[in-house]
Amino acid sequence: MITRLTRLLPERPRHAAPPLAEAPALWQAPVLRLLSFNMQAGMGIHAPHHYLTRGHRHLLPHRQRHAQLEQIARLLAGYDLVALQEVDGGSLRSGYTHQLAHLAEQAGFPWWFQQLNRDLGHLGQFSNGLLSRRSPLAAEAHALPGIKGRGIIASRFGHGADTLLVLNVHLALGARTRAGQLAFINEVVADAPHAVIMGDLNCTHDELRRSALGRRDWQWLEEELHTYPSWKPQRQIDHILVSSELRVLRAEALPHRLSDHRPLAVELELPPGLYLPAAGLTLPSPELELPSATDRP
Repeated sequence: MITRLTRLLPERPRHAAPPLAEAPALWQAPVLRLLSFNMQAGMGIHAPHHYLTRGHRHLLPHRQRHAQLEQIARLLAGYDLVALQEVDGGSLRSGYTHQLAHLAEQAGFPWWFQQLNRDLGHLGQFSNGLLSRRSPLAAEAHALPGIKGRGIIASRFGHGADTLLVLNVHLALGARTRAGQLAFINEVVADAPHAVIMGDLNCTHDELRRSALGRRDWQWLEEELHTYPSWKPQRQIDHILVSSELRVLRAEALPHRLSDHRPLAVELELPPGLYLPAAGLTLPSPELELPSATDRP
């Protein structure tokens, strides 16, 4: 019966991500605008009662879904590098819209990358997504240790000492599982000369400082940048961590209520080697070297 039903449903959209750069994809300006946002698949849950009145949106499409995506696209258009969590890759609940590809087109991003963390077929394509104005030299998706469904996108811009490593992360709800995931992430960024970690980390600054990740000298952004819940933010569980080698010009939790999380924005000043590349410079594109994880797909 289920097989017969799925045959009547539309084909799920399958979009191939744009290719990676063949030369160091450095930025054209010294200021880089970053945004991290758990968009909750565009369900528009931004008040306590919405968990009840809009709970069906976890499974079924809703009339305002296109308008909701357009609002999100207008927000994203003002940034250079965007890390999204809980973006749907095309299922019944999104009206079979590949949300990441749609947002990239609407917000004018030439490059995007999807990590499918949980494939429930027509019922949900739970993903992380990265949008960028420049194509990185390398980008990989890796599962995090613990229960299946959490992962990171690791992307690298530049080359050698002039490398910017950017991670889009969505961590688990349980503290013990998060500890192992943070240790894994610490291994990924250990030797990166310049690193940024963006995402829904589901934990506070205090937990981050006590974790393996706290061994590195990060710039811990202000505690008052509360992001959850969006209607009355009381906790910061969404973070943008910046290594001490980079200069933070501005950081803020935006007032937008487009999901149950508020977006988090940061402006960075890049070192000279990460922007305005020399004309004609071409370098090879070595693969990212990441530690192994037992549940890596």
